[in-house]
Amino acid sequence: GQAVGSVAAGVLDEIELQRLSDKGYQLLNQERSEGRVWHLDVAPDAVTPALNLLAGALRAQGRCGPWRNEQLAVCNARGERLGTIERGAVRVLGLATRAVHLVGLATDGRMWVQQRSHTKPNNPGMWDTLMGGMVSAADTLDQALERETWEEAGLRLPALHGVAHGGHVEFRRPSREGGGVGYMVERIDWFRCTVPDGVEPRNQDGEVERFERWHPAQVRERIAAGDFTLEAALVLGACCGL
Repeated sequence: GQAVGSVAAGVLDEIELQRLSDKGYQLLNQERSEGRVWHLDVAPDAVTPALNLLAGALRAQGRCGPWRNEQLAVCNARGERLGTIERGAVRVLGLATRAVHLVGLATDGRMWVQQRSHTKPNNPGMWDTLMGGMVSAADTLDQALERETWEEAGLRLPALHGVAHGGHVEFRRPSREGGGVGYMVERIDWFRCTVPDGVEPRNQDGEVERFERWHPAQVRERIAAGDFTLEAALVLGACCGL
């Protein structure tokens, strides 16, 4: 009875459901007033294990994104958490996710930007904000901001000036994950800060190629050229009017 996502036609027809039925869970395709609906029939305390069995079944059929061994929250339309699921399955199931971005300004008016690693599974080699990362099921928004800022940029929040929440953008688009059958639904909360002179970002997790400082006009040109991820373009537009 809780709407949580969407799935492309035929995807769930393909998967092996034995692992779900062995545990007493049922995945049913039902006719409702809004059309045909997939319904995962489980008790409230079994939502997380059932969802992760479903994720495993999708993975076995090659219908997952990169498997990260990281749990993300699964919420209903009111934002109430029902359970958690492996990150690699969220796009294929159209589940809403949350992310944080940090826009870093230099004292001379330029902006810190990062080039994503050429080996990243999503948007390799494209340009991004100073930091952008997912909010895991174990994180609060502030915890995600602090962790991702360190992992991606090697910066501690107390060393930055004027860290403040600037707003959020809602993002929806088709996703290539699962063989092109995914759909991305994400709320991105963005923050801004000033990086003091003498402080430079240094990647810690191998997911960033390099950092550079660009004038706003250059950032605007590169966004128009399609060199930034769509998420970063939305965040920078909201933050700086680009």
